[in-house]
Amino acid sequence: QVQLVESGGRLVQTGDSLTLACAASKGTFNDHRMAWFRQAPGKEREFVAHINYLVGSRNYINYADSVKGRFTISRDVATSILYLEMRNLEPEDTGVYYCAASLGGSSGYAYWGQGTQVTVSS
Repeated sequence: QVQLVESGGRLVQTGDSLTLACAASKGTFNDHRMAWFRQAPGKEREFVAHINYLVGSRNYINYADSVKGRFTISRDVATSILYLEMRNLEPEDTGVYYCAASLGGSSGYAYWGQGTQVTVSS
């Protein structure tokens, strides 16, 4: 069973930077693709970024167009922590941010954290 716990969300201002963290069960990164999703008020949850477990694999890291150049996904295999570094935040980035884990292929994201709230004030 994979457990995911997000942290780091808070209220920030437009243009600020913020880094989110997701603590995963030990070993999760060995065989799971990890991702960040977000859900804005009144909207559906949307993909933000993913990082595959196999370094150098095709599509190893991918970002939504809306965050390319501003967000960076990374992981620390030794500590099993997934990060999302966010720069130049905009009010449109407001939402609950979730980390998720997938075995890849057609299995989808079977494991989700509880989410952490990010609010960007204008």
